[in-house]
Amino acid sequence: MQFSELYQAISVQTSDKAKSIKLLICDIDGVFSDGRIYLGNQGEELKAFNTKDGFGIKALIETGVEVAVITGRHSEIVKQRMTSLNVKHIYQGQEDKVKAYEELKDNLNLTDDQIAYIGDDGPDIPVMQKVGLAVAVADAHPLVKKLAHYTTLLPGGFGAVRELTDLLMLSQGNELLSTGSST
Repeated sequence: MQFSELYQAISVQTSDKAKSIKLLICDIDGVFSDGRIYLGNQGEELKAFNTKDGFGIKALIETGVEVAVITGRHSEIVKQRMTSLNVKHIYQGQEDKVKAYEELKDNLNLTDDQIAYIGDDGPDIPVMQKVGLAVAVADAHPLVKKLAHYTTLLPGGFGAVRELTDLLMLSQGNELLSTGSST
């Protein structure tokens, strides 16, 4: 199956970049979620996550691609969700996302060309400028879209991460897997 049959046509350059990805790094707010943060009267914070994104992350990990998140905020909800998806590399409270990026790259012994990043706004730009495959969600800030190698059809929180995991898996010759477990 071709990626273009499911989503949109991609350039040969984007497909070639996707073939060499060994690590996918995701922002959280505006990427895994729709960017809205719900605060309750008692100070509790709520976020909504899309199960399709979770399925895609689990399937991508099954193919051997590492997954990480780097987010500027700190939330127990994020830790719980990412842990449930078997994401091993969780960086929260990162005002300087490049520092976390460099640490991940060194710890996993990867080059920039082997890393993809998906983001939606200004704090994501410094990392997106370094990686081999920079991806913006459909509703990202225009500056983020301008520097992205690929912009998803789907907005953040509504399947954009799944779209990217499908791109990576299909570009690398993998089936869109069934993990057989809940997401």
